[in-house]
Amino acid sequence: MKKLLSVLLCMSMLFTLVACGSSSTSAPSAETQAAEATESFELALVTDLGTIDDKSFNQGAWEGLTNYAQQNGKTFKYYQPQEAGTNAYLETIELAIEGGAKLVVCPGYLFEEPVYLAQEQYPDIHFVLLDGEPHDAEYNYSTGANTMPILYQEDQAGFLAGYAAVKDGNTKLGFMGGMAVPAVIRFGLGYVQGIDAAAKEDGVDCEVVYNYTGQFAATPEAQSMAASWYNQGTQVVFGCGGAVGNSVMSAAEGKNQEEGAFVAKVIGVDVDQYSESDTVITSAMKMLANSVYDAISWYYDGTFKGGQTTTFNVQNDGVGAAMDHAKFDKFTKADYDEVYKRLQNGEFSLFNDVAESDPSKALTLENTKVTFIQ
Repeated sequence: MKKLLSVLLCMSMLFTLVACGSSSTSAPSAETQAAEATESFELALVTDLGTIDDKSFNQGAWEGLTNYAQQNGKTFKYYQPQEAGTNAYLETIELAIEGGAKLVVCPGYLFEEPVYLAQEQYPDIHFVLLDGEPHDAEYNYSTGANTMPILYQEDQAGFLAGYAAVKDGNTKLGFMGGMAVPAVIRFGLGYVQGIDAAAKEDGVDCEVVYNYTGQFAATPEAQSMAASWYNQGTQVVFGCGGAVGNSVMSAAEGKNQEEGAFVAKVIGVDVDQYSESDTVITSAMKMLANSVYDAISWYYDGTFKGGQTTTFNVQNDGVGAAMDHAKFDKFTKADYDEVYKRLQNGEFSLFNDVAESDPSKALTLENTKVTFIQ
């Protein structure tokens, strides 16, 4: 009987391993992930509660990791926590390490404390932390030699998107952010400065309505506010804050259906969100795939930039505005390349101090009026 039970148990485990592949876009269960730990995957991504096809941080990071792994013959896998919180994220990181990970990519500021703990517990494992810097529960920051935090100059990406929108003929614009965290504030500050720079060049006056919803969720309240902006004549709204952008897109879709014309437009965030809605004309992007790919390549060639924060910007193709699927009437790829080069050359000096989240107070503007809505 014991021998029979042993055979059945082995068959059950084998079935679990065969049935669960690492390429699935749905989150493996804790039991499945534990079973797969018997295999070895040297590159790992630990997602937040989102999925690897979230059209945002997880997807961008996963694309960079898989691109490198497939081009260089490395094994790879993603792990998804079953719940939010430092302990759950740390346990998932540990699961990746037990599965053979030599380098673990963690996308988003929610991983700041888990990576802080992990880098000390696993000094031989390397970590790439996107959009954050390791700190303890009291916000004491410390980056180990085995950890590479990556930040982005969101102000530059926001600038490019705002500049393009005005150059394309829009003068009434909006910014709907999520929580007023540093990344969102920098996106907004850059967006307004891009609007003002283009307005000065074209000799036009622009108006911007500006709000933080206080969360990163899609809500009826956010959609209703965006709809009211469009009804009052706003032409383009930058939806900057996770699923907040989906609320803006829904409002724009409703307005366009009502008018029977393309009068309400949206700027996406983080990745090219053109596939999310026909209303998206461009997106202010962090080149997540590029930065992850570069970080992994530096690990393997022995130049891993551990112990210090690396910033990705226009100088290393770390940020930009989406042009591959852009829906501009007049603004061309040649126009984009020109302003991108001007930004690289330092022609535009951008203010990006996040101490003040209200751009009407933080910025001195010549051709743009900002109405900040609390």
